[in-house]
Amino acid sequence: MTKKLIILLLFLCIPPFIHAQSTSTITGTVRDKKETLPGAAVYVSGYKIATLTNNDGKFSLPKLSPGNYDILIQMIGYLPYSKNVIISDKPVTLNITLQENVNLLKEVVIKPDPNRAYYIALFKDFFIGKTPNAADCKILNTDALIIDDDKTQSLLTVKASDFLIIENKALGYKLRYLLEYFEYDYNIKMVFYAGHPHFEEMKGSGAKQKKWLKNRAIAYNGSSEHFFKSLYDNTITQEGFVINKISKIPNKNRPADSLINAKIKQLTTGKNGLTNVLTFNGSDSLSYWLKQRKEPKEFSVVSRKDVLVDTLVSKFNDDLKTIKYNNELYVIYKNEKETSVFNSSGLKQNRPMDLNDFQISVLKLLNPSVNFYGNGAVADPRALLYKGFWAYEKVADMVPMDYLKNNNNKE
Repeated sequence: MTKKLIILLLFLCIPPFIHAQSTSTITGTVRDKKETLPGAAVYVSGYKIATLTNNDGKFSLPKLSPGNYDILIQMIGYLPYSKNVIISDKPVTLNITLQENVNLLKEVVIKPDPNRAYYIALFKDFFIGKTPNAADCKILNTDALIIDDDKTQSLLTVKASDFLIIENKALGYKLRYLLEYFEYDYNIKMVFYAGHPHFEEMKGSGAKQKKWLKNRAIAYNGSSEHFFKSLYDNTITQEGFVINKISKIPNKNRPADSLINAKIKQLTTGKNGLTNVLTFNGSDSLSYWLKQRKEPKEFSVVSRKDVLVDTLVSKFNDDLKTIKYNNELYVIYKNEKETSVFNSSGLKQNRPMDLNDFQISVLKLLNPSVNFYGNGAVADPRALLYKGFWAYEKVADMVPMDYLKNNNNKE
């Protein structure tokens, strides 16, 4: 591809929901250094589950299946709080102490940044996305964003002083997103971000509700969440997915680096080690070897033989399954087509002619293996690198982990 590729390492810290018969409860007390705090909001990251602390600062989150959850606490005047909790068949009790937000207790003078609007727009493109849904997705409190553009490192980092409040009018969700970090590397065109989203249903007319249900189904279908759920249930074919593998083969026409570098050094160094003053027209020896250095060392080749789930997935325990493979997976979703907007995003993957405009994503393991759950949640999102369509869909196309799909597209 001639277009620049922007690769997204999706670090959404979304806790898994386990398919199990037994449930348990997380209870706790929220306080500061002096007293308990009534009215604190308690959320379960990745879900629509939420509650408030009572007059004694206590809360309860019942009927949670065994698994790994991130509990989020929000209270005006205090810093956002998150805690990872693993529950099995026994209840868990938490004692949480919030820290005062000192920036709210004193006057803060912020030096105006003439480039802030540009940085916020860049952050939105990489965080919210550029899909059609992103046009109806808005961050309501951009003043909470703390931006640092490090020119020496060619790195843009964004943090947040509070939960980001995101209104998604395309899907009918209001999100509270606890941003842990966001980084964009200008040199390698790569985005890293991590955070904890909580979903709340928006209110709307019957026509809006119907539209939102339709848009949510489209957002879910073909997504990485949909893929891993289908992988867990061994329903890949029925759900419209095809899995191929990408192999790397060496470029036999490219000389070894040692030879290329030796030739370039020979042609650019004169007597006594002095550098020659050179002019070249693109057809001389130096131009040839410089072109050879730019040639790829290897090529990616897609094997059109379908990968069987049984050869790719193994059972880790009663709740987890493991995926392990070499090179990269080439995942084709045949029930939806890529759009013209996506085609101009720079993320479109090369493909055989017969695949037309089917949605194609590439999945690369950064760890030897990855565990995942029955609802499509990955135990360690940092272990995966997404390219193609899954790198295109970001926060504007997220649905909760307790999103349920049936034939009527109802939740």
